[in-house]
Amino acid sequence: MSDVDNVTGDQSLDLVLQPVWDYLHQNHHEFLRSPLFPVVLSVTTYFVLVAIYTMLDLLAPTWPCINRYRLHPDRPVTWPNIWNTLGITVYNHLFFILPSAVAQWLWRPPTPLPPEAPTLWSFFLGILGCMVVFDLQYYLWHLLHHRVPWLYRTFHAVHHQYNQPFSLVTQYLSGWELFSVGFWVTVDPILLQCHCLTTWSFMVFNVYVSTEDHCGYDFPWAMHNLVPFGLWGGVPKHDAHHQRPGTNFAPFFSHWDWLGGTHTMPASSSQGAGEPEEIKGKKD
Repeated sequence: MSDVDNVTGDQSLDLVLQPVWDYLHQNHHEFLRSPLFPVVLSVTTYFVLVAIYTMLDLLAPTWPCINRYRLHPDRPVTWPNIWNTLGITVYNHLFFILPSAVAQWLWRPPTPLPPEAPTLWSFFLGILGCMVVFDLQYYLWHLLHHRVPWLYRTFHAVHHQYNQPFSLVTQYLSGWELFSVGFWVTVDPILLQCHCLTTWSFMVFNVYVSTEDHCGYDFPWAMHNLVPFGLWGGVPKHDAHHQRPGTNFAPFFSHWDWLGGTHTMPASSSQGAGEPEEIKGKKD
């Protein structure tokens, strides 16, 4: 009897995602099959998150309940900061992301949608696997672009024009950097043979973490506060990277920075009293 119960329990756990997948399959089949769907999903997620954080940035100077969570409460995000970073973001989406999306739409076949959803185990394992692979790829890419002066000046320096990042700095990037990150996010789930539901979830999670790392807020629910033992990088460590660019290169975990000798703990989030000052660009 216990063996039957165990089998039934395991099967129930495996089928947790099946109702969700059946709903998507039956009601949004053609849209999900389109090669444009992953692009639309990622871009929409990014702009929704940025809109939320930007609203908080604008409210923070007059709302102490928000400003208390900012890493730099005395350095407000101003409208010139927003327009400058938003301009580069829109430019990148029009001249890099849109042409890439159209190329995928023209050249890639529709995504095959299997009738079965991934098991809960394979879903989370697939996302974790993509995170581990991407973490190594971006750590090496990031380290190389800081160690080679030509690469830094040509491709990566634009991202470091702000030494106290806010959400719109996330994609304040050169076209090459945006393409590199998008390429790995797209290819890694294919290499690991992930279910398309797992792939899309990893894309959304990647956008969320990237935006959170740059948001400038140390909220209690931030990833670095949820993952124990300092294993996660998170907002304070990436903020430290923008102030000390030779440290904290990994996008997710901390182990590569520990092993590579590039790990550093951020200074206190409190910047001390003084007159408010807008976020400054750091020209390299």
